[in-house]
Amino acid sequence: MTLSVFLELVEIKAKTASIFPFLLGTFYALYHFQQLNLLNSCLFFIAMLLFNMSVDINDNYWDYKNATGQEKFRQQTNVIGVNHLDINKVGWLGLSMAVVAALIGIYLVSRVGWILLFLGIFCFAVGFLYAGGPFPLDSLPLGEFFSGFTMGFVIFLIAVYINVVPTVIFNWQFVTPIFIASGLSQCAIGSLLLANNICDYQEDIDLGRHTIVRFLGVSNSLWFYAALLILGYGLLLISMFLHILPWAMLLTFLVIPLIYQNTKKFFQVHIKKQTFPLAVKNLFIITLTQVISLAIGLIFR
Repeated sequence: MTLSVFLELVEIKAKTASIFPFLLGTFYALYHFQQLNLLNSCLFFIAMLLFNMSVDINDNYWDYKNATGQEKFRQQTNVIGVNHLDINKVGWLGLSMAVVAALIGIYLVSRVGWILLFLGIFCFAVGFLYAGGPFPLDSLPLGEFFSGFTMGFVIFLIAVYINVVPTVIFNWQFVTPIFIASGLSQCAIGSLLLANNICDYQEDIDLGRHTIVRFLGVSNSLWFYAALLILGYGLLLISMFLHILPWAMLLTFLVIPLIYQNTKKFFQVHIKKQTFPLAVKNLFIITLTQVISLAIGLIFR
């Protein structure tokens, strides 16, 4: 397996969906609590990245395995078939990454406490049930919610908690502001999966998947995509009014014209290879500007 094929297998271009929420959570811990546990953060980052890659390998593995009788999809779309990879070796690679991530996570739990264990179990469950099992989440109208909630919020939450434990109490007063602060990331990540499902509408029908697009239709799903982004920016504005995030986050609104232009083009043409990269670009722009804005808020607080 070449490096380029490996990076495609682990979907490296989508890693901003986990890396940037991690950075936002770390900066949030510094902004509100003036605390940074470098060892905990490094351990979590490595475990998170390994598990994220493992999940994407698992997604590709099960997409290939479940596409029985769909040889066109297997050989022309799925990265395993396109690159003639050994399906068993791919499975073992994904499992190995997950095991290493779990071992690091267990050590981190020994440093942080049992709450992290439950958060980690939730992430592992969502990760493996996303494409595996009898009812994969990515084949149901729940994929957008679980991807946005897990990557946009839970990663953010863990990144905060591992830096501030044991000086804070894990309760609703601690969690609720983080949920609001991560609102734009949750919506942006969920919108990326929605855009993917819009592009794969006919393919998902052929493969027997029942995504939310199948219920809403493509036209309504496009408006839902736009609504998610609007909701996310609304939550960001609320977080500033409630002094959860600094006013420097207003800089994030400067990229709205770019997001609008990309979304407008996606509305006009929603073809996977042609315009799906626009949705990826939207996620990258939104999350990157949030990280930069929060960093500026830290400097000029």
